[in-house]
Amino acid sequence: MSPNKLNSLAILLGLVAALESTNLFTPNRLFIKPLVSFVPSTLCSLPFFITSLIRRSHRHGHHHHHPDEDKPGNKTNICDNFPPDFPPPDTNTTSFFCVDRNGCCNFTTVQAAVDAVGVMSSKRNIVWINNGVYFEKVMIPKTKPNITFQGQGYTSTAIVWNDTANSAHGTFYSGSVQIFATNFIAKNLSFMNAAPMPVPGAVGAQAVAIRIAGDQAAFWGCGFFGAQDTLHDDRGRHYFRDCYVQGSIDFIFGNAKSMYQNCRLVSIASPVAEGTKGINGAVTAQGRASKDENSGFAFVNCSIGGTGRIWLGRAWRPFSTVVFSFTAMSDIIAPEGWNDFNDPARDQSIFYGEYNCSGDGANAAARAIYAQRLNDTQASPFLNVSFIDADQWLQPFTTS
Repeated sequence: MSPNKLNSLAILLGLVAALESTNLFTPNRLFIKPLVSFVPSTLCSLPFFITSLIRRSHRHGHHHHHPDEDKPGNKTNICDNFPPDFPPPDTNTTSFFCVDRNGCCNFTTVQAAVDAVGVMSSKRNIVWINNGVYFEKVMIPKTKPNITFQGQGYTSTAIVWNDTANSAHGTFYSGSVQIFATNFIAKNLSFMNAAPMPVPGAVGAQAVAIRIAGDQAAFWGCGFFGAQDTLHDDRGRHYFRDCYVQGSIDFIFGNAKSMYQNCRLVSIASPVAEGTKGINGAVTAQGRASKDENSGFAFVNCSIGGTGRIWLGRAWRPFSTVVFSFTAMSDIIAPEGWNDFNDPARDQSIFYGEYNCSGDGANAAARAIYAQRLNDTQASPFLNVSFIDADQWLQPFTTS
């Protein structure tokens, strides 16, 4: 198989490999069948690999297999190991919606649980999602604020779909999960778009894992898996902490005002041959269109690694705003660091800054002329959660 075809497997197998490594991935035949159906014919060996991997990991899954389990008359229940007395009873401030793909809860799909949440509920509605891969497209409308998705770990709970800009009639609609409501929270689960990785310049192959179009959203310990346009950080104020974001081209994009703390940003762009100067990816494509808009991305104490040769960001819109602080950058970052979307007129309006970053990719010797090495005063607004007005809405992890 060619290197490009192998790289196209990375997005599809990245999460599965992570699940396998934790011995927490249990089989779901409803997942395998649709997964196989959209794999390109050039990757025909994939179904066997996936099936074998799932069968192997089943031996170590959440529900342990007993040698006598399949004998006639055996009464072993797959739900016997499910947490007792769960979910807890509702209170005046909190409601619980339990999701388990094996039928051990009231809901077997995430969307069904979302649908059951009351319209304009003022409670915190916790959608508790058990271990497993949930192959479905999920949408939270504006009328369902205050929802929490609580997974069991980003390597053991995942929501997966495979739309592209072509299949969904637009990049913005391709998200596996789409959030339009306010006050959304996600903890310890992954969002994945499993469409094949496109080559740079491909038309209609953008494939979003999650679109966040509601204000005041927080993500704790979550994973975002995709290639081009993985995380659509669309609009509103958002917070990401201890998250893992994988992609290739513009894999964090949008016009939100967001802070990323202690996050791992991993490129799966194709490796670039030594001695060549090609660019085949970018971490960000921030979409601030005018000086009157209040948006931008701030990254603090993050790391950037993986494969390819990529930019830190490119100016999707004329006032694109991105700052990296205290971030470790590997040598996959191109020496110039940034790109003005091949429009020099944007050089005077974009704001691209770096502050106290480290690693081979942070070398400023050949940075683009419009990139700024920020001093303490310039960097200060981008270093803490006041950047996103967190005092007005962000709750600590333990209380949210």
